[in-house]
Amino acid sequence: MQTRNKIFDDISQLMTNAMGVAQGARDEAETAMKSMIDRWLADRDLVTRDEFDAVRAMAVKAREENDALAARVAALEEALKKSG
Repeated sequence: MQTRNKIFDDISQLMTNAMGVAQGARDEAETAMKSMIDRWLADRDLVTRDEFDAVRAMAVKAREENDALAARVAALEEALKKSG
């Protein structure tokens, strides 16, 4: 009976060690993949979310100013037609 428990203990220890090795390999592969993706993204000319939001706000403001100026030009043209 003692021999059987020793075999099961050895198998259990082997499985535990294998799981530890597999977890370590997984962590190492994950770190390598993240590093590769970070390098790839750094090589690209990408903007941050803050930069994107700032440019978007500027575009919205410019569009609003453009619409306001177009309405003002239209009003001035109408006034010019009435007076001329």
